[in-house]
Amino acid sequence: MSDYRIVFLDADTVGDVSNLDCFSNLGEYTVYPQTRLEKVAERVANQEIVITNKVKISAEVMQSTSDLALICVAATGTNNLDLAAARQQNIVVKNVEDYSTHSVAQLTFGVLLQLLHRHDYYNEYVHSGQYSQQSLFTHLGHSFWQLKNRKFGIIGLGNIGRQVAKIAEAMGAEVVYFSTSGKNNNAPYRQLTLGELLQTSDVVSVHAPLNKNTQNLLNYSQLSKMPSHSILLNTGRGGIVNEADLVRAIDEGVIAGAAIDVYQEEPFPLSHPYLQVKEKERLLMTPHIGWASREARTLLIDRVYQNIQEFIENHSA
Repeated sequence: MSDYRIVFLDADTVGDVSNLDCFSNLGEYTVYPQTRLEKVAERVANQEIVITNKVKISAEVMQSTSDLALICVAATGTNNLDLAAARQQNIVVKNVEDYSTHSVAQLTFGVLLQLLHRHDYYNEYVHSGQYSQQSLFTHLGHSFWQLKNRKFGIIGLGNIGRQVAKIAEAMGAEVVYFSTSGKNNNAPYRQLTLGELLQTSDVVSVHAPLNKNTQNLLNYSQLSKMPSHSILLNTGRGGIVNEADLVRAIDEGVIAGAAIDVYQEEPFPLSHPYLQVKEKERLLMTPHIGWASREARTLLIDRVYQNIQEFIENHSA
C-alpha cells in the first residue's frame, strides 16, 4: 500500500476523540485545527486526500491542484463541496451516514423534555430554598402534559427520524410522518401531508436534509397551522425553518415553544432573530451538538478511515 498525502482541514470540529491520529497509518498525515477560507487552496495543494467537516472546497480550489484524488467529508451533508466540479476533475467524494443516529435522537428527547417539564425552573425552585419553605409536598408552578396518546409528527423519516419514532412510540405517542422527498412510502406509520401533520401534531420534529424541497419549509404560514400548545423541534438543518418567522410564532403564542440545534448560519451573529425572542424559556437553543456524542464522533472518524482505506485499496489493485 503506497503512502498517500492526507490532510484534515478542520480537526477541531470532532474534538478530542481518541482515534484522530489513525490516518497516520495510511500515509503522510497533516492535521489543522481549523482552516480559514483564504488558506484552503494552500493547504490542499499537493495533497491527494482531503478530510473536511465544514471547510468549503470550491471548484477553483479543486482546479488549482492536479494531485487531489479523494475528498472525505467528516459528516453526512456534502453541501460544502462543489460536487459538479469534483465530478469534472474525477475527484472521488465520500461522506459518512448513520454515525450519529442515536446521538441526535437522544438530544431530540432531551430538549423536548426540558421544554415540557422545565427542569431548569424546578431545579432552581428547589435550590433557592423556596421548596423548603412551602407547606405542600409538591409545587405546580409549571404544568406539563405527557407524551402518551399525543400525536408525534416527524418531518423526514430517514435513519434519525425512524429512531426518534421508536422512542416516541415507546413513550406512548402516536407517530405520523411527512416525507419531504415523496419517496418514503413504506414506513409502519401513517403518512400525512405537511398541512395535516402540522394541524394535528402535538410535537413536530424535523429530521430532513436541507435541499430544494425543504428550504424554508416551515415559514409563518405553515407554523400558524400548528396547535397553540404544540412544540417544534429542529435537529435537522437550519434552513428548513424560517428563523424570523419562528420567533414571531413564539412571541405571538402561535406555538408553545421550540427547541433548535441547527441554524442557517453557524455560528449565527449577535443580531440573529433568535436572540430577540421575548420569552427565552420558550425557545431552547443548543449549539449544533446533537450529532456530537463521544461515541458518534469516534464512529465518524472510524468511518472516514474506512472510506480512505477502501479508496486506497481500490486504487492499488
